[in-house]
Amino acid sequence: MKKDITYILQTLTLTAFLLLFGTTAKAQEQVVADSMDVQFTSIKADSIFVASDTVIGKPKRDWSTWRPNPKRAMWLAIVLPGAGQIYNRKYWKLPIVYGGFVGCAYAMRWNNQMYSDYSQAYLDLMDDDPNTQSYNQFLHLGAKIDETNIQRYQQLFKKRKDKFRRWRDLSFFCLVGVYALSIIDAYVDASLSEFDISKDLSLRVEPTILNNDRERNPFKANSLGLSCSLNF
Repeated sequence: MKKDITYILQTLTLTAFLLLFGTTAKAQEQVVADSMDVQFTSIKADSIFVASDTVIGKPKRDWSTWRPNPKRAMWLAIVLPGAGQIYNRKYWKLPIVYGGFVGCAYAMRWNNQMYSDYSQAYLDLMDDDPNTQSYNQFLHLGAKIDETNIQRYQQLFKKRKDKFRRWRDLSFFCLVGVYALSIIDAYVDASLSEFDISKDLSLRVEPTILNNDRERNPFKANSLGLSCSLNF
């Protein structure tokens, strides 16, 4: 609006200047026409800039209608555990995922430490060197190993060594299982985001009449039963 008033004032000033100095009518009309063309060009340019700003401006994302991409959620979960759950906006699953990783890692480390200790104790028990007696730390207070019970303790330490090795390997497979479950959960959760669930979730059980077309007797052809229907 201010630009329009400025152009009008400039046009009137030029017209008055030409009248004062005796310019011909044709020259006056040409000056006025040039001024109007400049004004029209400026207004048109401003309109183009406003229109371009309106087109270029990105609309805001409506999070209420946003749906995650299953493949993107799967690849994010593969690259970084828990990233798929963050992408699906299921933040409450993060403590479960990382809790499973921490628990499996701690179990694997503890079982590996116990396996190493019992393996060394078993080796010390099998040799004849009196200076290697690391197995004494696993004995009860006052218990001693001599020739009468050495075979029993050898079997006991061997069983415990094998047990903790098996538990260590099982903890590793559990860690891999938690990683695989986090990927599957991210993919399935993103896929089910577009699954339409009705508000009417109900289970109906009602009596019905069952027809048996093979029976010729009408009393035996029809029998009472129960029908079960699930709405979701």
